[in-house]
Amino acid sequence: MAIDHVSVGVTNMKRSKAFYDAALAPLGMAPVYPVEINGQLVGVGYGVQGMPSFWIQLPINGQKASMGNGVHIAFRADKRASVDAFFLAALEQGGTEDGRPGLRTEYHPDYYGAFVRDPDGNKIEACSHGHE
Repeated sequence: MAIDHVSVGVTNMKRSKAFYDAALAPLGMAPVYPVEINGQLVGVGYGVQGMPSFWIQLPINGQKASMGNGVHIAFRADKRASVDAFFLAALEQGGTEDGRPGLRTEYHPDYYGAFVRDPDGNKIEACSHGHE
């Protein structure tokens, strides 16, 4: 069985959409499925070839969005340069550094990753497994 999609709660759709549009573009992901209710954008699905696999959304229960300690979402990059571009784009859009781009040989010899927190504090990563 495979994971169909993952979603994170956000507090400001405009700010969060700008953040994820920029951060995910170097990884080949784009906003492919916006959701509006009564004319208000409440969610956006990101993916490739029209299929969303990662979502940002206002919490359906109306409560404040929060992140979980120890939880992070990793997006696969095809090369290390894409990881670097993800990291820079995320910072430019208000993200905060949570682990600069670099090799993480404790995972395996070619693991290259970067970690950031989105504007709501969610921890996300881009990683590449290829030997370069």
